[in-house]
Amino acid sequence: MNNDLHGKTALVTGAASGIGKAIALLYGQHGANVMVSDVDETQGQQVAELVKAAGANAHFFKADVGDPVQCLQLVQETVRTFGSLDIACNNAGIGGEMNPTADYSLDGWQQIINVNLNSVFFCLKYELEVMLKQGAGVIVNMASILGQVGTPGSPGYVTAKHGMVGLTKTAALEYASQGIRINAVGPAYIDTPLLSQLSEEVKQQLVHLHPIGRLGRAEEVAQLVIWLSSDKASFVTGSYYPVDGGYLAQ
Repeated sequence: MNNDLHGKTALVTGAASGIGKAIALLYGQHGANVMVSDVDETQGQQVAELVKAAGANAHFFKADVGDPVQCLQLVQETVRTFGSLDIACNNAGIGGEMNPTADYSLDGWQQIINVNLNSVFFCLKYELEVMLKQGAGVIVNMASILGQVGTPGSPGYVTAKHGMVGLTKTAALEYASQGIRINAVGPAYIDTPLLSQLSEEVKQQLVHLHPIGRLGRAEEVAQLVIWLSSDKASFVTGSYYPVDGGYLAQ
């Protein structure tokens, strides 16, 4: 176990599978206490048990981050359980409806903006309240390559991720002088359960979008998040870091 986060408490939303699960496990391996949160109670509990099995403290708390009350409860439960909130990774998100803008449903728009953008504001608001009292903290928001560029058929997702990057930069400027660092990570297409509903043919089309010649792995995103969460990144705030196999360089 690498102990560079020993004594710190890390909160991960959307931690039941995929990138969130990889982040929660890696936080634990680096010595942090881990609050695992998701709407999926069964898989979320399993992740918490895996973190414990690796030798770290972990706790699961079910929360729908699209609801501000549940975001507040999640932060309160983290502090109540572990005594502090030092690191937060706001990772929860959905792919949402796939349709051109003119055909995009109003309900689909409301849902994706709520789950992928409003939730980050809700979590940030309550995480920052705790970190300001502590005088220190680190927040990593999980954006996407689509926080920088567009793609046809996903107006809601693209808008939410662009908005998250803007929110990250603004909050980082507001709290840089108060010991709090806030950054965003932008994965390209990562081989996670979020892509499981796609056909093999579509997956191969996605592979070809990446100059590196493959999809990313959740663990590769997690490694970047761990670095940003550690003191090794002590001069880094207000930044957007792609982890994208060259996607944005094209």
